[in-house]
Amino acid sequence: MPNARPLPRSAVFRRTALALALIAGVGAAHAAEPAPAADPVRCHAGAYRLDDGRVVDIGAVATPGTLRWRLVDGRTGKLTQRDGAWTSTRGWTDQADGVAVSFGDCAQGKIRYDGHTGQKLRFDVRETRFQGNGVELRGRLVLPEGRDKVPLVVLVHGSENYSGVDLYHLQNLFPANGVGVFVYDKRGTGGSTGKYNQNFYQLSDDAAAALREAKRLAGARAGRTGFQGGSQGGWVAPLAASKEPQAEFVVVGFGLADGVLAEDRDQVAMDLRAAGFGDADILAKAREVSDATGLIASSDGQRGWEELDALRAKYGAQPWWKALKGEYTGLVINKTRAEVLAELARLDVDVSWDYDPMPVLRDLRAPQLWIVGGSDVEAPSDETQKRLVGLAGEGRPITTALFPTADHGMLEFDVDAKGERQHSRISEGYFQMQLDWIQRGKLDHAPYGSAKLLAQPK
Repeated sequence: MPNARPLPRSAVFRRTALALALIAGVGAAHAAEPAPAADPVRCHAGAYRLDDGRVVDIGAVATPGTLRWRLVDGRTGKLTQRDGAWTSTRGWTDQADGVAVSFGDCAQGKIRYDGHTGQKLRFDVRETRFQGNGVELRGRLVLPEGRDKVPLVVLVHGSENYSGVDLYHLQNLFPANGVGVFVYDKRGTGGSTGKYNQNFYQLSDDAAAALREAKRLAGARAGRTGFQGGSQGGWVAPLAASKEPQAEFVVVGFGLADGVLAEDRDQVAMDLRAAGFGDADILAKAREVSDATGLIASSDGQRGWEELDALRAKYGAQPWWKALKGEYTGLVINKTRAEVLAELARLDVDVSWDYDPMPVLRDLRAPQLWIVGGSDVEAPSDETQKRLVGLAGEGRPITTALFPTADHGMLEFDVDAKGERQHSRISEGYFQMQLDWIQRGKLDHAPYGSAKLLAQPK
């Protein structure tokens, strides 16, 4: 998701309808809701040019009185205000990072960051409302000041249910580095109408409409134009590009080149390996279980119960059964049928369980850049890497890069004494890689931190 917020592994924000329902009120440690419009510190959000030439992005977040700073190299910290002073903590941890930050009055647009002074950058901004697939969407175009053509990227949503216009920080960071941005509120969020859902077919129609609106507003200033999507946006953005001939590129971060059910299946296998149950025979048995729970989830609880009951009788006493987790499998097997059905009935977000991304990726002519994390526990990337490398080998215009130690959101982490991941920063090179590829269609500033280029068009 373009404005990713990490969660501890024990409280991951699941994206499917079933898992969202089952962990309601439990896994929302960082699940964002729009900050109140009256929050007095939100006026400081924006990009600032420092006296040494660097840009620091100050982003609004959900919690009133709180901001987040980011540098292009991926370093980041949370800013909390107390008694008029700001305290910065490292990444998404509670560890003080020693970075001193202060602001002038809102009207001044001034910052002092880590010993450097800076001034807020001004952009050409246009607010708009436009038609999606049966909904009216709120959007915003943000361009660097001037008259020159600039590359233009439409930010495609992940699974989040909050306002992208209010909270997506790339609308400042990218224009500060020469790339125009169009950001919009997905259906059912922020200032857009309709019902929030996870229907990739409808969401891709909305994204295609957003690109057309971005081109219209930018006019002669629109250069190379395409989509950028993270997480669930990795399904939506390529599908939108397949529908919109004006899309000239697609950037995907920490997405999957596999279907929705693969997310749980691969997480189950990863969790079992981590628990010491990596034997191929055990993994094959666990796959039977995740197939059954996937059938339950994708049928709104109408099928799969007999299969699950049979598997519980067959394997339930084995040691590895209690280690089953995944996106939703562990939750389903530890709830009664009535509890699962009640939660499914309570929450309906129309997940596109049937979507197969491979035909779209194989046929898409617009060049694609995929960036994945090698330590992603939310969307394990091994199968996606294989598929993308295979597509590039077939001559498809797909470039794939891997950050080996990155978790979901391209987040680096430490592991604390409890075994929990403490996310400390965004992978070095992740932002710069996107900027270079959006601007020039190639990665010509390597190395990008620890990134490994897995495949590119021949």
